[in-house]
Amino acid sequence: MRTAILDLGTNTFNLLVAEITGNKEYKILCKNELPVKLGKGGIDKKEIRPDAITRGINALEKHLETAAQFKVEKIMAFATSAIRTARNSDQFLKSIQDKFGIDVEVLSGDREAELIYYGIKQACILDHEKYLILDIGGGSNEIIIADVDQIWWKKSYPLGMARLIEKFRPSDPVTIEEIEFISNYLEERMPDLFEEIRKHKITTLVGASGSFETFTAMIKEDGPGAETAATPSPKATEIDLADFENLYQRLVNSTVKERKQMKGLESHRIDTIVPASLLVKFLMGKLKLRRIIQSNFALKEGVLYELLNQ
Repeated sequence: MRTAILDLGTNTFNLLVAEITGNKEYKILCKNELPVKLGKGGIDKKEIRPDAITRGINALEKHLETAAQFKVEKIMAFATSAIRTARNSDQFLKSIQDKFGIDVEVLSGDREAELIYYGIKQACILDHEKYLILDIGGGSNEIIIADVDQIWWKKSYPLGMARLIEKFRPSDPVTIEEIEFISNYLEERMPDLFEEIRKHKITTLVGASGSFETFTAMIKEDGPGAETAATPSPKATEIDLADFENLYQRLVNSTVKERKQMKGLESHRIDTIVPASLLVKFLMGKLKLRRIIQSNFALKEGVLYELLNQ
């Protein structure tokens, strides 16, 4: 059975087309993402602006055209933080139902974190060690403590990159004072995470797709492996800490104009990649983590995992 899974995120709408066979195996036929910036100009007011609704509908239409080319038999759509918290989300979801005949499931933060965990399991990263899993979103960040057998703790924080940008409106480039403000803001709003970390021995951060894929792509473009950057990526890649530190310094010291010229950085992440790198830098230092693993699998693959195991 060919299935299309749509992840309607705050910054991007993502598509996964997979063929599922009868013996719990699958083949990924297509993965694609389109920028929508649903939160632009409205996420701090808990609304999706009309222009953002238009961008979302247009992106969804393109994804469905792609899915149709693969002759999918089933379409599943899931919405996350921006739609979850918007006062006018019903209007947007009705527009999708009226135009495309698709019922979108709006995920709770806990459910979103659970699906991300299942996606990470599909990437074959986890073992019996405990890991800190992070999915950086536009509206929320999902943080999970887990091993290959179970989730020990999970939480969705409404501290996504679009929200941080709307709140702090950082300078170009971001200043040292602003970095301190953002770090202090994060620390004040995640005391339960720090308390939970004390109960577990964790040394590795697993980053789920999105910004972490961009970190990997930019590091690859900047190093000796640049010539192979266009080749298909494995399910997961370890990010060297020195490489991440160098990239972090490049990003926080860069202007928007300079980032537009950086190889490996998609245009729709030019604004969000700086706060994303700040978040990772903050967590690595605060929690004394010693490894970063980037997973190409996240929520969509988590849905696929559940389909395979029904």
